[in-house]
Amino acid sequence: QDRCMAIETVTGYCWPQSVAAGGSIGLHLSSAGGRPVSVEIARVGAHRTVVWAGTVEADDHPTPRDADSNGCGWPAATTITPGNDWVSGYYEVLLTINVDGKTRQSHAFVVVRPSTDSKNTILLQLATNTWHAYNDFAGRNLYNGGTHASLQRPMARGYLSKPPGAGRRVTTTNPPDRDMNAHVGYIRMNHLSGWAGSAGWPDWEQPFLAWAEQHGYGIDVITNADLDEHPGIIDNYKLLLSVGHDEYWSSPMRDTVEGFIGRGGNVAFFSGNTALWQVRMEDPIDSTASVMVGYKGQFKNDPVYDTDRIAELTSIWSDHLIGRPENHMTGVSFTRGGYHRIGKRVTNGAGGYTVFRPDHWMFEGTDIDYGDVLGAAATTVGYECDGCEYTTVDGLPVPTGADGTPESFEILAMVPAAHFTRTTAGRPPKPHEPSEIEFLASRVFDDRSEAAVKRIAAGQAMLGSYTSPGGGTVITSGSTDWAHGLAGRDAQIEKITSNILDRLG
Repeated sequence: QDRCMAIETVTGYCWPQSVAAGGSIGLHLSSAGGRPVSVEIARVGAHRTVVWAGTVEADDHPTPRDADSNGCGWPAATTITPGNDWVSGYYEVLLTINVDGKTRQSHAFVVVRPSTDSKNTILLQLATNTWHAYNDFAGRNLYNGGTHASLQRPMARGYLSKPPGAGRRVTTTNPPDRDMNAHVGYIRMNHLSGWAGSAGWPDWEQPFLAWAEQHGYGIDVITNADLDEHPGIIDNYKLLLSVGHDEYWSSPMRDTVEGFIGRGGNVAFFSGNTALWQVRMEDPIDSTASVMVGYKGQFKNDPVYDTDRIAELTSIWSDHLIGRPENHMTGVSFTRGGYHRIGKRVTNGAGGYTVFRPDHWMFEGTDIDYGDVLGAAATTVGYECDGCEYTTVDGLPVPTGADGTPESFEILAMVPAAHFTRTTAGRPPKPHEPSEIEFLASRVFDDRSEAAVKRIAAGQAMLGSYTSPGGGTVITSGSTDWAHGLAGRDAQIEKITSNILDRLG
């Protein structure tokens, strides 16, 4: 049960989660005591613009025990039709009730897809699959035993809104903190989900979109699932963006994005841990998937295991049984990366990249030189990081290509990262369970011996780029935390981001 349900409050969700202008949004609410709910819907970007406000009558509905996997099943308290003034974007749905003179609030969200006549050339796909994977409203998520994550339930506290305060970032900024005391204290003080540091709108995408729109970039917005269910949208754009923690991808999502790159489309992965896990979107309601399936470490229980559908297995994309490592698309992989400045992994790391190829076009106007450290002041490298197998030629890092990284991939800058082991994990594995690095080695190499583990023990966060045979340019930051270098925190990170958006978008 979500901890916010311990007090009398209001909660809800929108269905569908993505809608075109002129479509309809069902607002599914549960209000303590059947109290009327004050609803305010606002587009959040450079500014917060209210587009709808009103009072909605709502009943008090119980949360089913299986809501984490099968949804809440609450009826729609009202239906809202977006007007033509609802431009593409993320829309915050603020829910408020009054309980004995005290205000109780929670948040829901909906995304408005772009119209076919949009003039914008840059498209941001929100990492909503990752939000759902971590969402523990009603109990389980994909990290505590769940294998099916329902999209038809509220988000637990912390995924859609966070108050300011020390410890808001899961990445340790300053000073180094092996026990992550500031973050743990922040979560407890604000009664947030214990997983809220790992996923959600306010962590990365909100600050990125605010900065981009403030600097004049027109950016349309979709969800992860839209790449699966509305693949044609992407063809209207020059540049696709992934920002923050974009960990869970379906096969149709990858087909859409890899096809786009192959046809000359550009992608900037300002993200880390990108496309580590394969998921399946299932149980469609009105052509929209309502459940995300991910067996992860329980992959042998996946119905497609040991069948002719093994390519759909919900294990890591780099699993030898799947044979489609994410490097093919992004150039890098979490299996060759790990963590930086989180808990007991690279606790006192630089928080920035060492630059090896300063002559690349993305560094124009930054005064960056060989050996300089990029982004450390804002701890731009943090949390989860991606790299590739590499060697050195004349002192410079060069991909070997043995792990699936494209031949044209250039490592521009990098910094060490490392996976959780049995003794360094914040949530240690049980005695009969493999550690994270042992699991990754077993899936990549079909071997979790000490020698296999050693092959991926020294990871890196890599900033890099490649060009596809079809002419599409792909950029990767190799870290979740690139967006934290924006908003006046690091002038060089801002300039590089502008260079990428200007040239590719």
